[in-house]
Amino acid sequence: MLSYIPFLVLIGLITCCIAVFGNATLDGASQVSLMVAAAVSVLIGHFSKRLEWESLEKEVSDKIASCTPAIIILLLIGAIGGTWMVAGIVPTMIYYGMQIIQPEVFLVSSSLLCALVSLMIGSSWTTVATIGVALMGIGKAHGFDDGWIAGSIITGAYFGDKLSPLSDTTVLASSVSGTPLFTHIRYMLYTTVPSFCISLTIFLIAGLTMNVSGHGNVAEFMDGLQHTFVISPWLLIVPVLTGVMIARRWPSMVVLFMAILLAVVVALLVQSELVLRIAGDDGQGLLTSYKGMMRVCYGSTDIETGNQVLNELVHTSGMSGMMPTIWLIICAQTFGGALTATGQLQDLMRLVLRFVKGTASLVASTVGTSLFCNIATADQYLSIMLASSMFKETYREKGYEPRLLSRSCEDSATVTSVLVPWNTCGLTQSTVLGVATLTYLPYCFFNLLSPITSIIVAATGWKIKRRCS
Repeated sequence: MLSYIPFLVLIGLITCCIAVFGNATLDGASQVSLMVAAAVSVLIGHFSKRLEWESLEKEVSDKIASCTPAIIILLLIGAIGGTWMVAGIVPTMIYYGMQIIQPEVFLVSSSLLCALVSLMIGSSWTTVATIGVALMGIGKAHGFDDGWIAGSIITGAYFGDKLSPLSDTTVLASSVSGTPLFTHIRYMLYTTVPSFCISLTIFLIAGLTMNVSGHGNVAEFMDGLQHTFVISPWLLIVPVLTGVMIARRWPSMVVLFMAILLAVVVALLVQSELVLRIAGDDGQGLLTSYKGMMRVCYGSTDIETGNQVLNELVHTSGMSGMMPTIWLIICAQTFGGALTATGQLQDLMRLVLRFVKGTASLVASTVGTSLFCNIATADQYLSIMLASSMFKETYREKGYEPRLLSRSCEDSATVTSVLVPWNTCGLTQSTVLGVATLTYLPYCFFNLLSPITSIIVAATGWKIKRRCS
């Protein structure tokens, strides 16, 4: 019974944090809550099991060390987010993507556009808060209901976020389960693509059969992009080369680093005036350009486009923007290490594993636990890390490859977080889009289908292999 206390303390603290801090919970309140819950776990372990401090330190150190690759990748992701934006690569993708939006196919187009942007920048939050806001206005002008518009936006944003090698949740899920990043992404295709295709089909049919009218005006948005960046299809060479490196299975760190270098070269050659403006100096030399690109890589970048929504879209945070997530990872691993060292995690696992009989039940238990963590802890990062920690040893003992665990966590923890009204994702997206969580929930078909598809695929045994002994 004592093993439940740290979780109850964490749930209580995070609930209070959500009520007090709202969307700013991840700025530090969640991290402090994790440390307090870890302290409670240690106290219980010390008095009930006479836990030795040295074993606790070793367990926590090992947990944090296991996430070192994820931390490095997150820093690279911060840099690539800034460089790809300033180089005009992401703006070019958005510019050409906006031209495909027509009323009859608006819903399916908005999903595809959000999926493309989210895949490129690796952030569902940024996608929803920027291009999603613009699409809400366009959709309303076309006469679509808020729930349908928000559902199509969130469906695309979370599809792209889930499969993007730049996504922090994708990196996190692969790292904590011990799965190579691109192995994790390729394995998710078996459950993610069917769910997304079904969702797109629903949006396409709905758009063609709904009686809507009106014309969305995206001219101002496109003009802002064109007047701020040099827009050219030639810039798409960088993502194409990045895709080639991924296809050739280069190590993720190498791919990300090379993608940054390519974007830096493009930015200096094509967007030189913008780089000088970011540097904030009146100089025109190489040192000024160097200063500008360094700021793009490590810090916050604000670019004035003449359009407030567009300003938010092209804003980047660089490596520094990854620090709250890295901070959260360290604190969560400390909590996980304390639970493991005290044996409390094992006690909880014994309760859950009573219901595990085969592959389908194991995946279903993982999905259910991830969903419970999303509801209980109100954060997708915590849900991924807690579910991975709880089931990692079980998957290994039963002979399953770690990629099955990482996929099961992403199929549930990542995509369902936005469906929980008090979860940080649900709070953020409902506030940004101006649509209540329960209003858009029935139309987030991808998010609803993903956990179900994960269990169905596991039940069929498709592409599920055992470890070689």
